[in-house]
Amino acid sequence: MDLALQFTDVTKHYGKHKVLDDVSFAVRKGRFVALVGENGAGKTTLIKCLLDFCDLQSGQIAIFGEDHRKTDARSRLAFLPERFMPPYFVTGNDFLQHMARMYEQKLDPQITGEILTALDLEPVALKKPVHTLSKGMAQKLGLASVLMSDKDLLVLDEPMSGLDPKARALLKRHLLDQKTRGKTLFFSTHLLADVETLCDEIIILHNGRPQYIGAPSSFCEQYQSETLEEAYISSIS
Repeated sequence: MDLALQFTDVTKHYGKHKVLDDVSFAVRKGRFVALVGENGAGKTTLIKCLLDFCDLQSGQIAIFGEDHRKTDARSRLAFLPERFMPPYFVTGNDFLQHMARMYEQKLDPQITGEILTALDLEPVALKKPVHTLSKGMAQKLGLASVLMSDKDLLVLDEPMSGLDPKARALLKRHLLDQKTRGKTLFFSTHLLADVETLCDEIIILHNGRPQYIGAPSSFCEQYQSETLEEAYISSIS
């Protein structure tokens, strides 16, 4: 089985508080997997551990079979944080050019146009300083930089944050198109409707441990619920 990500007995403490408690699961290549949980459940911490932003107390994380602490392993992924804050003094175009260099890509005008259209982001907005953009437009800018990277694995922390309904629908359509190209998506979200549309698997993280790992449809069946929201409430009650 080809794996994009593998978490094995991952444990993380902040002081005496155990945020992640022996977390183990895998994400197969070409699959879309959502990480769902309450605020403080450990979702962002798990992503930070994956990116080697913080040390583990114990356990291992592999990215395409390589130790997550190796720079080469992380070179195959693109990341968007939950609180995306681009430098306020640059224009959108400057930011995309900078990110393209970081991802070792050249901006292709045709691909750039397609991605901007997919995000409902007007090219004229990219000429403006970032500090003049609304939260939603800034989020679209961050998503554009990730989608232009053409990386094998996209790691997104609350990617729909701040997006209007049209932009959310267009983004989901674009992501599903990326799936046909073999891309892997691992993202955290509170929006269970997006999980139903996008995901092969859902991971419910509760009190630092996986409460459920599997298909969204099976999740509903297990908790005898008609919707993911109802199943989710039952799973953490």
